[in-house]
Amino acid sequence: MDWVVTGEGVLLDNRPVSVASRLLGAVIDLVVLGVALLLLLLGANAVLSAVPTWGAVASVALVAIVTVGVPTTVETLTRGRSVGKLVVGVRIVRDDGGPVLLRQSFVRALTGVVELWLTAGAIALICSMFHPKGKRVGDVLAGTYAVRVRGKTQRAVPLVMPPHLAAWAHGADVARLPDGLALAVRQFLRRAGTLHPASRVRLGTELTDQVRRYVQPLPPPGTHPEDFLAAVLAERRDRDHAAESRRAAANDDESLLLHRLPHGVPDVD
Repeated sequence: MDWVVTGEGVLLDNRPVSVASRLLGAVIDLVVLGVALLLLLLGANAVLSAVPTWGAVASVALVAIVTVGVPTTVETLTRGRSVGKLVVGVRIVRDDGGPVLLRQSFVRALTGVVELWLTAGAIALICSMFHPKGKRVGDVLAGTYAVRVRGKTQRAVPLVMPPHLAAWAHGADVARLPDGLALAVRQFLRRAGTLHPASRVRLGTELTDQVRRYVQPLPPPGTHPEDFLAAVLAERRDRDHAAESRRAAANDDESLLLHRLPHGVPDVD
């Protein structure tokens, strides 16, 4: 499991896909592009048959467009999802977890001419089998890799206040957490049970150190980091809900007053 922390502090669970998934997606893409190239070449030859000199130039241009231009454009506009990748449920992302840009897509497509088209995918397959993240040569040069974006849907785990921290949380000054930090804590608590023990302790400690800045006084000594994080989120949720309820009630009262006639004049139905 490859954890990536974005600039907003959001934890992303990016899992490199298997070689089999990448191979299936690549085969689908090659078939689609091959059919498109064949049809375009047949059409170009039929149109330019009267001018043999232009026919050769048009054929080379079409090959370049289909093998480099189309994959570059598709991956850039779809943020790393071609037809084959959409079918197998994967996406190409940068090494930092961000979406691919034009430069990365162009490098992948240009390298693919050799490792996918000219060698029938042999170079890409060998490189993917031996690379830890299943990268092909184009991924190594572009700084990208394939991650799975479709899998089993996880049910949201309800956020519960730890009973032994309820009294402390109700009396503590718990400031509103930044949105990125609050989301990172929520995702960590939801995935804590699936993490490696060492990663679970490390991430829990790091998030606790960040959240402690927004809480006074701190919880009793010896409080488990995950209990502390759950208590803070639960308390902020309850306080925000109560504040929103009071705001809605005040708006209803003001709306009722605005519709009444002044000076005690009775309303006419």
